[in-house]
Amino acid sequence: MKISRNWLQHYVELSDQSNDEIAHGLTMVGFEVEGIEQTGLPQFDHVVVGEILSYEPHPDADKLSVCRVDVGQGEPQQIICGAKNFKQNDRVIAALPGAVLPGDFKIEPRKMRGVQSNGMLCSESELGLAEASDGIAILTDRPEIGTPINDVFSDNDSIFDVEVTPNRPDALSHIGLARELAAWFRRELRYPEITVDTTKGPGGSLVGALHVEADDRCPHYLGYSIRNVKVQESPKWLKRALQSIGLRPINNVVDITNYVLHELGHPMHAFDVKKINGSTVVVRLAGEGEKITTLDHKERELTTDTLVIADAERPLVIAGVMGSVDAEVDETTTDIFLEVAYFRASFIRRTSRQYGLSTDSSYRYERGIDPKGAEFAAMRAIDLIVQVTGGELMGKPLVAGEPPMVEKVIEVSLPFIYDRLGFIIDEEVVVDCLSFLELDVRRGEDSEGNRMLRVGIPSYRLDLYRPIDLVEEVLRIYGCEKIPETTSRFPSLLAEDSRSALVTRAASRVLVGKGFNEAMHYTLRPEAELKTWAAAANPVNLALQNPLASDQSHLRPSLLPGLLECLALNQARGNEPQRLFETGRVFREFQSKTHELLSIAFVISQQQPSQWSQREKPDFYTASATVQELLKAIGVNVDSNRFAAMEGETVWQAGHSAGFGRLQMGFEAQFGLLNIKLTHDTEIEGGVLAGEIVLTPDFLQRPPKRSRYSAFSQFPTATRDLALLVDASEPAGKVKNKLETVGRKATGKDFALEQVDVFDVYLGQGLPEGKKSLAFALTFRSPERTLNEKEVNAAFTQIQHQVTKGTGYEVRA
Repeated sequence: MKISRNWLQHYVELSDQSNDEIAHGLTMVGFEVEGIEQTGLPQFDHVVVGEILSYEPHPDADKLSVCRVDVGQGEPQQIICGAKNFKQNDRVIAALPGAVLPGDFKIEPRKMRGVQSNGMLCSESELGLAEASDGIAILTDRPEIGTPINDVFSDNDSIFDVEVTPNRPDALSHIGLARELAAWFRRELRYPEITVDTTKGPGGSLVGALHVEADDRCPHYLGYSIRNVKVQESPKWLKRALQSIGLRPINNVVDITNYVLHELGHPMHAFDVKKINGSTVVVRLAGEGEKITTLDHKERELTTDTLVIADAERPLVIAGVMGSVDAEVDETTTDIFLEVAYFRASFIRRTSRQYGLSTDSSYRYERGIDPKGAEFAAMRAIDLIVQVTGGELMGKPLVAGEPPMVEKVIEVSLPFIYDRLGFIIDEEVVVDCLSFLELDVRRGEDSEGNRMLRVGIPSYRLDLYRPIDLVEEVLRIYGCEKIPETTSRFPSLLAEDSRSALVTRAASRVLVGKGFNEAMHYTLRPEAELKTWAAAANPVNLALQNPLASDQSHLRPSLLPGLLECLALNQARGNEPQRLFETGRVFREFQSKTHELLSIAFVISQQQPSQWSQREKPDFYTASATVQELLKAIGVNVDSNRFAAMEGETVWQAGHSAGFGRLQMGFEAQFGLLNIKLTHDTEIEGGVLAGEIVLTPDFLQRPPKRSRYSAFSQFPTATRDLALLVDASEPAGKVKNKLETVGRKATGKDFALEQVDVFDVYLGQGLPEGKKSLAFALTFRSPERTLNEKEVNAAFTQIQHQVTKGTGYEVRA
């Protein structure tokens, strides 16, 4: 919407504000300024009003005239002119030596065909006032000789192109934005002064009857009769105002209705009374097959749900959208009937779309106009019509219906305002912000003793109906740039230096180093997925009420489903990423509450790419080793003896998966081979190994453990191999822990059992039923000396004895 600075100046004092300051003010109160256009003349020096005292033909050029021009500087100036549209005593525009015209055209004294010329007589196009012109400009209003031309054409203006949001129809006018600027700059708002008196007319109406048959669509209609108007070209001030915002002047009556529309935001329509058949105005729905020729000279066939303003015989206006040529005001009009009405927004919006007609009137009606603004807008228009056309108001209007009831009072407490703002401002400032917007503010206290405001809402503020709306109004006028900077009350778990970020980076480094590619997926997943992963992930049913897609409706409980989809997609496309990982947020329920958790997940395809060198096929131990490295990297002490087999799971393959930890402890890890049927249903070739570590906020808020430096021993190790026969169900980790325990006692303080590694697991021929063989490499070392055979053998013998004592383990020869 285009807004004129000169026009705004009528309602709020802005002379001390620059264009940039006005644009900033509009932007800060919620109306973005998309551009500022300067209109009128640029500043011209040495360009003044002159009067042609006399002229004669050029002695050596038939098309030139030598003029004596009074420019108000004493001695008349001799200026040669090529135009022929002037006569003696005409007032003209004279550019004197030193002037610079558009196009960097400099005026200097010079001879033209042997005759001296001390300037130039200008046309409107040469000054940038028109695109083309015939001859020089003749100033018919005869301004004073010597007056600078910028003082004559004092219509320089700044036009603001303002974006008004759909919820603020009250701002679709100059007075609406002036109200916002008055509040921002803390200035008084000046309304147009109304001088017309409806009680002093001769009385009666030029229209015999008014009927509203569709009061559900038009609840309020006013019709004023004005006689003896003289329809002609509008005065300059009116034409200039309309032209400044891109409107074409038509005649004084129509221009005044357009002027008031853009001044107050209320549409209206003027009818030529003599063209209203039957002296009757009817607001009704169009009849079957009725047609109308609108002001754009297009004939349109009306549907039966179109609201029209009609006379006794035919429709004259598509209500709220556009009038017809049948009752338009022209130079022959002497009496007019002025319509000012309130139409329901939804019906006007539908009609505008139906006929592809968008007008200044429909644009405002379909967004909602002030239900109580009709009478004031009518009085403003009538006041101007009487002044400009010399017409006479007959008296009180014909009235149908009443304005809709829009009385609104919102109660809001100061604690509510402060809580939503996030900071406290003085009560007087809050009241001032609301009062400058012309809201009726009354103070009090609620039952708990809190300061309370009862705010009466003007009828034109259709967007205010909740306490939170008043908080927004306070913040708009107070100024968002004044919000104090404060430290967040709670540390963000997503900050770059947070524990969450450190854990994520540490895990990513481990996985990237092991050949994994990172993937990222949407947080929203399909509902069916929650049921599939319910046993493994304990999901919470957090669903969007209106999801964009059916497969993005619920918050994910696990990262593994997305990774499986990604693996399947890449296999289908012929890509062969064998290892994928992802870090991100998941949502699960534990301890009867919903929690947002950090997850680290990976998948490994057992389907190896075909190549000349055969790689070792990844298995359960590959996933186990990966999880253990991840746990160690994020600061979890790994005790493989505490890994427990996953039983009763639908996601993990029984006998090939394990878990570690519980969310109540701060973390939970699951890993192993995914259910073969699940991966088959996902159309993945071969088995898929996977792992997922889920961390709670409590875990992430624990300080990380500091690493301690330990020097490498300079002395060699001594290694012994030990094979033990144990129950087939006995975890290797448990046996390893037993060896480490007895090893500490066997070595004492002189040296240490530095490391215990499993290097072979055997089940099968040659072993008793229900037994397996576990082979361990035991590494001994001293930090101070080289160990001898005797002491190593003695420690090894003691370890063999102690590890079999009471455990049921047997040493294999």
